[in-house]
Amino acid sequence: MNWFLGLVGALLGVLFWDSDEGFAAIVGFLVAFILVGQVRMAGRFNALTEELKVLRGRLAAYAATAATHAPAQPAAPASPSPASPSAPASPPPLPAAASPITISAAATSAGGQASAASVPQGVTHAPASAAASATASGPRGNAWTPPPPSGPNWMDHAVLRAKAWFTEGNVPVKIGVLVLLFGVAAALRYAAAQGYFTMPIEVRLAVIAAAALAGMAWGWRERLRRPAFGLSLQGGAIGVLLLTVFAAFRLYALLPPMAAFAMVVLLVAGAALLAVLQDAIWLALLGFLGGYLAPVLISTGSANHVGLFSYYAVLNAAVFAISWRRSWRLLNLLGFGFTFGVGAAWGATYYRPELFASVEPFLVLFFLFYIVIGLVYVLRQSEHKRPWVDGTLVFGTPLVAFPMQAALLKDDSLGLAFSAIVVALVYVALVVFLRRRPGERLLSEAYGALALGFATLAVPLAFSASTTASVWALEGAGAAWLGLRQGRRFPWLAGLALQLLAAGSYLISLDHRMPLEAPTLLLNATWLGAAMLSFSGFALGLIHERHAPRFALPAITFWWGMLWWAFAGLSQLDLAERVIGEWRFAGIYVAISLGAAAALRIVLRWPRLDAAIATCSVTGLLLVAWAQGHFGQPVSIETWAVWLLFVIAWLAAMRALSAVASNGLAIAHLAGLWTLASAMSLQAGSLTRGDGADVPALADGWRVLAASAPLALMLLFAWRRPARFAWPRAAHFPEYRWGWLAPAAGLLALGWISALFAEGASAPLLYIPVLNPLELSLLGVALLLYSFAGAEPRLRVLREAAPLVAFAALTMATLRAVHHLNGDPWSPSLLGTGVAQASLTVAWSLLGVGAWILGSRRGDRRIWWAGAALMGIVLVKLLLVDRQYMGNMAGIVSFMAVGLLLVGVGYVAPTPARRVMAQDEP
Repeated sequence: MNWFLGLVGALLGVLFWDSDEGFAAIVGFLVAFILVGQVRMAGRFNALTEELKVLRGRLAAYAATAATHAPAQPAAPASPSPASPSAPASPPPLPAAASPITISAAATSAGGQASAASVPQGVTHAPASAAASATASGPRGNAWTPPPPSGPNWMDHAVLRAKAWFTEGNVPVKIGVLVLLFGVAAALRYAAAQGYFTMPIEVRLAVIAAAALAGMAWGWRERLRRPAFGLSLQGGAIGVLLLTVFAAFRLYALLPPMAAFAMVVLLVAGAALLAVLQDAIWLALLGFLGGYLAPVLISTGSANHVGLFSYYAVLNAAVFAISWRRSWRLLNLLGFGFTFGVGAAWGATYYRPELFASVEPFLVLFFLFYIVIGLVYVLRQSEHKRPWVDGTLVFGTPLVAFPMQAALLKDDSLGLAFSAIVVALVYVALVVFLRRRPGERLLSEAYGALALGFATLAVPLAFSASTTASVWALEGAGAAWLGLRQGRRFPWLAGLALQLLAAGSYLISLDHRMPLEAPTLLLNATWLGAAMLSFSGFALGLIHERHAPRFALPAITFWWGMLWWAFAGLSQLDLAERVIGEWRFAGIYVAISLGAAAALRIVLRWPRLDAAIATCSVTGLLLVAWAQGHFGQPVSIETWAVWLLFVIAWLAAMRALSAVASNGLAIAHLAGLWTLASAMSLQAGSLTRGDGADVPALADGWRVLAASAPLALMLLFAWRRPARFAWPRAAHFPEYRWGWLAPAAGLLALGWISALFAEGASAPLLYIPVLNPLELSLLGVALLLYSFAGAEPRLRVLREAAPLVAFAALTMATLRAVHHLNGDPWSPSLLGTGVAQASLTVAWSLLGVGAWILGSRRGDRRIWWAGAALMGIVLVKLLLVDRQYMGNMAGIVSFMAVGLLLVGVGYVAPTPARRVMAQDEP
């Protein structure tokens, strides 16, 4: 092998080295010879290395086993005793430097036949059982398995494949052809350098054509004895003849267009005849490939579409005729691809509306051709392959032909709708025809789906000619369904890919679509196109859910459908604004979507639709915010009817699915509750502001009370009466009740903190400290949260913050009283007044004294020391802040009040004894 590849390297050196051919041959030989030798040596070295690792592991295991099981050396007897048959003589002890190594017979045989002379002194052979034990046990008694040898690397694979090519099969022919190629290349190179190829181009082309004809004749002669050889020669000859005709026409202008075209047709017909006679599909493919390429290669630029399509009609008729005799799917696909591909390219470049009468018949003819070819291909399949459908032709033919029809009728939407009806009737006729044939249920279902799809398309086509996206989406869903039913990956992947192509086509069509003069809401191409994309996504989600729930495709396709359904609704907002208003249209759209999703959830028993119900329910929150911003309040004369429809749809969905437990329905239920709570709070707040009503505006204290009351009441109701609050899903509400309770309590707490800094005006009523709307709402929310935290074990620790909450509430209430009663501005500058500081001192002192008294009476040192700490803060405040007001009454009152309180509390509430500790409150 090294010598042969060295010769190959020498030939390559001669061909590609221009200066010294002898030196090039030597260098090429040496490089190839050494390179192959190095590759083979590397492979052998890797194999020997792995074998050495295995042997070392075995040897270590044997040594460890022998050392573990070796008997102790007996003491040497005083005098030797004669050997007896029952007590054989033991071997002499090993030297101190030598370690006993037991070699099993199996190991000896594995490593080769070991002679007695090759075994060193002091090494004994173990019986087979010991060898097996040693093999099965490692150094520590664990199971030991020799590591498997690593496989050959890529270089080894390359060498093995090259060796197999040169050593298997018809080796002499292979080597001879290889050497002949190098020789012919070298001869041609030399002849070109010497100028021997100076004959006229006509002679050269004639010689090539004659050689090709001779090769074809030879191949025909060898078709029976050597079929592969004969077909290869015939195919090569036809290819050479086609290229010769092309060169004579295009490169050298030796043939007129019609003569070159006629020769190509003759060659294609001959190739088709030879292919059918010999049942050789590749020969047919080669011939028809040249035939379909002929108009492209032999083109004069005249744009004679009648001649072009007539020629393609003849070729397709030949493909159709062959399909009756041979089931050659690749030939069908070749004709399909070239016919519609070249037709689309011509149409994009040369088509004009006045050419419709001469182009439409060819489009209809090609459409019918490949419908029937796809049908015949299925009917010719053997019984063991059924059920079977050629998804490319069955779905691809209308997928490609109908957008072309849409391009021809881009200014005639009614004509395109009529075309869709005609196509639907064609597929209905095919369904009726297949009903009479047993075993064709799958193909009948495919045609039925196409009939239904085109009948559905007739409606949007009557409004717009931009149908490519809709067709692709529906056909893609059908192809994916068919691929899953048949277990074929290509139609399935093609159907998924068509969804992306359909989406891209739809988005592109939006930029080029002319606005209609009087579009109808929803019944227009924009909404119907997106709705069909959505329908295809939902259909694919259901199909994958039922037949192939893998790779998260059910969820991906489902949310793809949801995305397009939402886009379809959003695309109508501008039109809806002129009809019923954007918000009302959005509310009706969401309500209808919610009801439809719930109905389909029941009919299809598809749990994934729970996510659609949840999404529509969550959208209710967006509708509340939108109505608040657009109308000034969520519920008004303009919105109440839509809200009624939404509530009916939501309650119907929750009632119909009340027995179903799922996360999606739980989210939908919670979203509905939050929609109600947010609408009530915003509506109450807007009423206090007098927005849109003949009610005078109320002060901010009332607005805080109105905004917090609905949520507080709903929290209390959900906590104390969950069965009534959670109707109609009360049975499942305990499973997700914290989805309502925790956010509601958290929002109330955040609202409480925010309201703590409000001005708290109570107009039109007079402001009364503590007994005003703001203070009462703060007190009510605080008591509610305190009680709720005490009733829930996991929240009980939060009650430890009650003293801080009371301190903050008392501080802000004191400052609000100063603001309203003394007339100081409600701003941070209020803290710079003596009245405010004195009021804070007195209030904090009262709170601290109260804690002292309570702690002393209850014997709770924690409360007593908390009061003491607060009084300490008051003292620090007196020294650092209040002393600057000693010149006025406020500072004097502060100091006197604190002093009196400290004296009185020392008498009333002394420090409780250490041994008296109050129990924690329940």
